[in-house]
Amino acid sequence: MSQPAESPAAPETAPKPKPAPLSLRKGARLAVVQALYEMEISDKGVIEALAEFEAFWIGQDVDGVVHPPAETAFFRDVLRGAVEEQRAIDPKLDAALAKGWPLRRLEVVLRAILRAGAYELMFRRDVPARAAISEYVDVAHSFYAGDEPGMVNAVLDRVGREVRSTEFGIPAAPKKG
Repeated sequence: MSQPAESPAAPETAPKPKPAPLSLRKGARLAVVQALYEMEISDKGVIEALAEFEAFWIGQDVDGVVHPPAETAFFRDVLRGAVEEQRAIDPKLDAALAKGWPLRRLEVVLRAILRAGAYELMFRRDVPARAAISEYVDVAHSFYAGDEPGMVNAVLDRVGREVRSTEFGIPAAPKKG
């Protein structure tokens, strides 16, 4: 006697595993990128974006999309910092991008990801460089399925190697004096 075939419907009826919840910092990074995007397309200021995201987006279900909870203080610092330090951040990103592709030519979400990541690399020494890069590559995967996460990795790696060379095993340049 042959064994009965497995029911084709069985896998569909089995409960699907839920994805692991995001860490509060991952949630903050994702919210920062979304807020930077929103600010750029709507000309909102930092205070307005902070208030809106904290009240209506972070940790909320909006139109069937669940926005993860976030570490509020980290969200505030990275959002404010990415905006306030933009004059220092953008030239670093331009230098790290391929010739002929300045930051202003990139799509808005990519600019937001790169600015937030560069802020952490340049101004948040408490976050290990490789961890910051990896986190923003993960954020890029939330928005893109193509080559964009690899580009985020390459650009942030170049910035990280310049501003935190010792974390990458690169000897610090001798001080000119």
